[in-house]
Amino acid sequence: MDKDEIHLRRLPAAAPWGPHGDSEFHGVDFLPDDLSEAPDETGMRVNKKYSCLPAEEKGIHIINIRAIEDIGYDQHESTLLNSLSKNPDADCKYGLYFRDGKRKVDYILVYHYKKSSSGRALARRTHHNDTSARSTKQDHPLPGKSVQLEMGESEPPADSHEDDKRFRREEYEGNLVEAGLELEHDEDTKIHGVGFVKIHAPWNVLCREAEFLKLKMPTKKMYQINQTHGLLKKINSVIQKITEPIQPKVAEHKPQTVKRLSYPFSREKQHLFDLSDRDSFFDSKTRSTIVYEILKRTTCTKAKYSMGITSLLANGVYSAAYPLHDGDYEGENVEPNDRKLLCEEWASYGVFYKYQPIDLVRKYFGEKIGLYFAWLGVYTQMLIPASIVGIIVFLYGCATVDENIPSMEMCDQRNNITMCPLCDRTCSYWKMSSACATARASHLFDNPATVFFSVFMALWAATFMEHWKRKQMRLNYRWDLTGFEEEEEAVKDHPRAEYEAKVLEKSLRKEHKHKETDKEKLTWKDRFPAYLTNFVGIIFMVGLTFAIVFGVIIYRISTAAALAISSTPSGRSSVRVTVTATAVIINLVVIIILDEVYGCIARWLTQIEVPKTDKNFEERLIFKAFLLKFVNAYTPIFYVAFFKGRFVGRPGDYVYIFHSFRMEECAPGGCLMELCIQLSIIMLGKQLIQNNLFEIGIPKMKKFIRYMKLKRRRSLDHEEHVKKKQRYEVDYNLEPFAGLTPEYMEMIIQFGFVTLFVASFPLAPLFALLNNIIEIRLDAKKFVTELRRPVAVRAKDIGIWYNILRGIGKLAVIINAFVISFTSDFIPRLVYLYMYSENGTMHGFVNHTLSSFNVSDFQAGTAPNDPMDLGYEVQICRYKDYREPPWSENKYDISKDFWAVLAARLAFVIVFQNLVMFMSDFVDWIIPDIPKDISQQIHKEKVLMVEVFMREEQGKLQMLETWKDKDKKKGENCNNHSPRLSGSHTGSLSSCHSYPVDV
Repeated sequence: MDKDEIHLRRLPAAAPWGPHGDSEFHGVDFLPDDLSEAPDETGMRVNKKYSCLPAEEKGIHIINIRAIEDIGYDQHESTLLNSLSKNPDADCKYGLYFRDGKRKVDYILVYHYKKSSSGRALARRTHHNDTSARSTKQDHPLPGKSVQLEMGESEPPADSHEDDKRFRREEYEGNLVEAGLELEHDEDTKIHGVGFVKIHAPWNVLCREAEFLKLKMPTKKMYQINQTHGLLKKINSVIQKITEPIQPKVAEHKPQTVKRLSYPFSREKQHLFDLSDRDSFFDSKTRSTIVYEILKRTTCTKAKYSMGITSLLANGVYSAAYPLHDGDYEGENVEPNDRKLLCEEWASYGVFYKYQPIDLVRKYFGEKIGLYFAWLGVYTQMLIPASIVGIIVFLYGCATVDENIPSMEMCDQRNNITMCPLCDRTCSYWKMSSACATARASHLFDNPATVFFSVFMALWAATFMEHWKRKQMRLNYRWDLTGFEEEEEAVKDHPRAEYEAKVLEKSLRKEHKHKETDKEKLTWKDRFPAYLTNFVGIIFMVGLTFAIVFGVIIYRISTAAALAISSTPSGRSSVRVTVTATAVIINLVVIIILDEVYGCIARWLTQIEVPKTDKNFEERLIFKAFLLKFVNAYTPIFYVAFFKGRFVGRPGDYVYIFHSFRMEECAPGGCLMELCIQLSIIMLGKQLIQNNLFEIGIPKMKKFIRYMKLKRRRSLDHEEHVKKKQRYEVDYNLEPFAGLTPEYMEMIIQFGFVTLFVASFPLAPLFALLNNIIEIRLDAKKFVTELRRPVAVRAKDIGIWYNILRGIGKLAVIINAFVISFTSDFIPRLVYLYMYSENGTMHGFVNHTLSSFNVSDFQAGTAPNDPMDLGYEVQICRYKDYREPPWSENKYDISKDFWAVLAARLAFVIVFQNLVMFMSDFVDWIIPDIPKDISQQIHKEKVLMVEVFMREEQGKLQMLETWKDKDKKKGENCNNHSPRLSGSHTGSLSSCHSYPVDV
């Protein structure tokens, strides 16, 4: 027994404590001094499979305390006992180590259990004072339980469901121990009804699994990294000095001049690695990865079907599984750790201007998360030049708005152009000059510079992709991920638990039919119902999105007609802006709601497909979620860009919806301004509400609700409140990590806003840049402070997201070509300037784009109710279209000008698309994917590694030659000995016997 421990077992059994005053405590049974002499009825059964300590350490003095309150301890007496004993929590660094303070906690399993309120386990940690006791199975009765049952005390009825869960836990944990892991239980926590299993991977298990996973570890061999020389060296030194204030103050971020050779770990070649400090050779990220791999492949087979950790979590056998954070990140007297350093130098809004410590992020969270933040950083940096050019284009529009002849003609009241009504009966004739503000605003985004900006952004997207590939290659070299393809396939091809369960179910079904089958697998026939459900579900969701957009169109048409009736003359001029703004807000709300719904539906559709591996599951989920969210986010924008105002008909022959609603028309200045409003509100609103407000508000709200629930369930015991929470308890209260798909998805959708319709909104890169500056720190803060620590996953690229980005970049070229040619007035202006202008200027362009209509040709019931609203009788009104005038033989037919403009538009699309695609491919070709210095360093590493092994082989050969020479000399010495040697020399003869050397 520890000298600092209170020896409760020595208390006299006959002491008249408690209200009964008899010779025994009520409900307390004291064990003999030697547990080995205790009868089996006491129930103290230690499972040898769980016990890892020597036999002499297993004799723990334990009392079973069922009704400890009856003993009569006062609160101050209990406090006195605690003060005399050594605080075990400080030895284990409050949950970061086992109770012995030596073995580190690499992983945590959490489960819920039920127990009686009277047995609140006052001294369960006395019961579990060392590891062997913590490793005992929980189904065995505690000492004294048989006595209590003999005394007639009733136990609560057993819950068969809870017993089944406990049975599965015991089997699973037994299998983990057989796999070499060491376990320790803790049910005496501040969270009532929640137990924790602490898992430690000893050195031999870490070495075995590192070899199996082919983890590259640094060797003793170090080499010099090639440095730049001459002018490049001076430029680099100047850049380093300039950027020094914006570099994070972490050791991992400093430029390296030397690097250790890395090699897949092998137990046979341990001499190659620097094992001077075994505790730090495998960092916490690697240790948790190794334990997680063991958890994934360990199963409990005595249930209905084989269950791995994923299935155990899904079925509630365990409620959570996670690695621990390195420690606290705030507070006084906090020991330095990587989490605290990340919080100070990365997850703080005060360091928004600094580079990210990507190497430290990778060290703490793993390569997959490190690559996400590296990609987000590169994307944000590349938005800086795009934002600058976008601002210049916008300022150019502002500077030339007063010189734009078409908008000046529209604003000139002397032209006295009377326009046809915008709706039937209730709308009256109106002056074109009333749309002056809209025309001037349209020029800000619809000017010759926007064409240049579209070409620039297409080349920017190609350059961004190439820059990221080069950056990714540098990270692969720095993180020892080169040649990782074969290794990752060996690890990631492990079937998912759901897939194995489905296969087992299929094989059992065939066995029931007495069919001999080979190893089963799921075929397309098994998955056909799921595929059909996926197809129908996706078509339905896309149709739902179209229906909602159609509903918003009806809202716009009906609201515009209603406002035209009730508004004052001054208010009628702002009807279009009012209707557009309110309709876009409705679209925004619907998009945000459907985004969440579509995310859940995409996951469900992927689950019923039962993909075989985690990689297949993730890729299919990403594809479905992206497809649904892409359609959801961009359908309203596509409508305004390419469909609005295209099918309206003409005065006297309008197109109607449901025979009552007339199709919408574009403003006199074109639909580009409305497209700009639509794009800006949806993009900014989505970023502000969904990306930032939801990411901050929802996790904090969930954390608060969980805190309140735990507070309500927490015991009122004084000691329970005084003691400090263990690390695993604190981490359990954090939000579970849900994967990187939501993080990537919001950035990919934003990338679409930046590239797809950038011709209509040059300021999109600027708003994306401002959002991302906040987004990086927001995500960082969430990962460091709000989420449980994710399991580190090795990855050498961003996976399917790269292909999606390339697809969006190619699609952006086509869409911008159509936006410029069909949505803006760029092509009609060029056609007028070079084909119809009399003096080579844009004077007369507005009149050229307007057709004439004789008001006597209105259909019955469609003419304005108040034809004298303008104060004079109107005979000819104008509308925007290329049609023959009413005095022509083919009145109101499409004119030749329309076909000339259409031909020019189609020609522009073909030329623009092919030219920009060629330029993008040229950029892709001219920039190598692998930087030259990195390819040289990789080659140098291979050469050095070959040299290391050659020297090792030469050393072995020399050693063998030395052994052979010694053996030969010993044989010669034995042959030279005289046969007359006395018996006293027989001992020396024995030394002449040589042993064979195994070459």
